[in-house]
Amino acid sequence: MTDALREPTFLILTALAARPQHGYGILRDVEEISGGRVQLRAGTVYTALDRLRTDGWVAVDREEVVESRLRRYYRLTDTGAARLEAEVTRMRAHTLAAEKRLRARLAGGTA
Repeated sequence: MTDALREPTFLILTALAARPQHGYGILRDVEEISGGRVQLRAGTVYTALDRLRTDGWVAVDREEVVESRLRRYYRLTDTGAARLEAEVTRMRAHTLAAEKRLRARLAGGTA
C-alpha cells in the first residue's frame, strides 16, 4: 500500500498536472484548487519542489529570465503522475467507504 501524500504535496502535484508552472504560479494554483484554504509560502513550495525532483515526481521543464530574474518552470513527470493517480484512487476509496457508512447511518442501519 502506498503512503498517503501530505496535503501540500498533493496540491503541488495537482497544480502541475495541468501544465508546467513556475513557483509563484504553483502558489496561486494551490490556493485556487483549495478554495483559498491552503496558502503555501514560497519557501515551502521550493523545498517541496526540491524533494519532489529528488523523488523523480517533478522535473525542470525550462528556465527563462523575466525582469532580470531567473524563472524556473516545473513539470509533472510520468512517475509523479502515476503517484498522483495512486493517491486519487486511495482517496476515492476512502471517500466511497465514508459515504456508504453515512448513508447507512442516516438509514438507521450499519455498514
